[in-house]
Amino acid sequence: MADTELFLRASDTAPDGTLERMLSVVGTGALEVCAAPEGLGARVLGVTVWDALEPDPAPGQVVLAVGVDPGSFAAVDLLRTAGRCGAAAVVFRQGTGGPPGPALRATAREAGVAVLLRTAWAGWAQLVGSLRAWLAAGGVPADPEIERVALGDLDGLAEAVAALVGGAVTIEDVHSRVLAYSTTGADVDEIRMLTILGRRVPEWRVAALREAGFFSALWGSGDVVHRPAEGAVPERLAVAVSSAGEILGSIWVAAAGGPLPPGAAATLRAAARAAAPHLLHHRSRRAGEARAVQEAARALLDGHVPAGDPVARMGLRADRPCAVLAVGADTGADPDPAAEPGTAAEPDAGTAPDGAGDGGRLHDLLALHCAAYGQRAFVIPTGRDALVLIADLAPDAERAAAQAAQRGSFLAQQLSGVTGRRVRVGVGEVAARPDRAPESRRDAELALRALRFSRSATIGERATARVGDLAETVALLSVADTLRATDLPSDTPVARLVAYDARHRGGLLPTLRAYLDHFGDLPAAARALGVHPNTFRYRVQRLHDTCGIDLSDPDSRLLAHIQIRLLGPTE
Repeated sequence: MADTELFLRASDTAPDGTLERMLSVVGTGALEVCAAPEGLGARVLGVTVWDALEPDPAPGQVVLAVGVDPGSFAAVDLLRTAGRCGAAAVVFRQGTGGPPGPALRATAREAGVAVLLRTAWAGWAQLVGSLRAWLAAGGVPADPEIERVALGDLDGLAEAVAALVGGAVTIEDVHSRVLAYSTTGADVDEIRMLTILGRRVPEWRVAALREAGFFSALWGSGDVVHRPAEGAVPERLAVAVSSAGEILGSIWVAAAGGPLPPGAAATLRAAARAAAPHLLHHRSRRAGEARAVQEAARALLDGHVPAGDPVARMGLRADRPCAVLAVGADTGADPDPAAEPGTAAEPDAGTAPDGAGDGGRLHDLLALHCAAYGQRAFVIPTGRDALVLIADLAPDAERAAAQAAQRGSFLAQQLSGVTGRRVRVGVGEVAARPDRAPESRRDAELALRALRFSRSATIGERATARVGDLAETVALLSVADTLRATDLPSDTPVARLVAYDARHRGGLLPTLRAYLDHFGDLPAAARALGVHPNTFRYRVQRLHDTCGIDLSDPDSRLLAHIQIRLLGPTE
């Protein structure tokens, strides 16, 4: 049962390696307490993954019940085994059918074992990583100044480190974004001022440090790195904050009003070790908050709940306009032209790069570029595609519409360049209030569908559009949607042609499509298919013999063209 890579023991000297401490550090947004019959004071000595074919868990373990349904008899048996072995807790995945039933809680009481639930948005890999980091940080002695700092209070941590080291402190994440900083006096240097005001290290400074190899030394040395003074820029010390091999962030100390004291490096080294639980807690809490906000945004766009609740949770002003963008990237193969955005089949999880797939990468890039743009936006994944809710637009309707259009163009251009694929953006009409956002969503998704559906060369070059820009295509989509719900005769010429191509691996359906798309212009249609005009003319002559279509009949041409469009792209 114990996977040797995941099995870790906390230091026997850990002063507070309890379930309560574990939940306070890594539990926010990842773990919820289902039952704790003996309280949360049990000592945690390690984490292990349950396997019924392996030996029973050792005492003090947090047992991860991967693949065990909390409502099953297997879950009850596991709890009894855990209680018999003295395990600290068992973690189940939170089920979609609500909280576990009374049988599991009753067994937990009998066994004296806590039951924890992993939230749906925290994967097992993420949870294992956080628990490993917490266990590795267990028992690290801290200076009394840092011990007084409340868990996760990064501002207090920055002030405590500044008092101990004797300089101006910033705590940053791995992307050089400022998480907290100490009080700054009048002698602040320009780089520190720009970093604090922008809540991140300036890009030109990051580029210079990267080119000089400073970040390689910072992340790779495992020790304090010194940056000498440069003109008006005072000397700096920096150290990575890590636990169990995972980099959590960094602490920077800048000299202020004089050189740093001789023991500053040793003090900073110890402070970095003590800071790991604080950064773990902060990361877990932020992840939980971000997920809650994302779910509130999804509920708002779905229109399934009263608008006031998600609006308040998202921190939006109820009287300011907003708009929705529908964003999708071409996948290399044309999607079903009439399919709703986000409904394309996802790749097999085993073949998706980095386990995330193309949609996951698009969502991550969207979040990054929306944050860089500087305007409030919420990214809501929808399969391969995503929705972006742009909030707090200008009160003036014309200016708000321009803001939404500019954001759409910016995202399409930036993401197309980064992904190497064409990214299209449907721009929804501006909603006067957040509770009207579902209407903007419908417009945005319809515009994205129309961009994908249209075979017009002019529209095909567009990366962004509103519904009003694509009136003809939107009307055709409406016809297509209606016909999809209609039982058409099964023996139409197009149906016969599809069956013929399937039996003979022929290419007559693309021939008919090219003929209709080019209004019977044989040379132009031949060029579109890349064949000689005589070859194309011969194929057209075979159409009547194969499926019985009368190309001189306008009604036959109209029905065939519509049916071919409903079939989707052809080779």
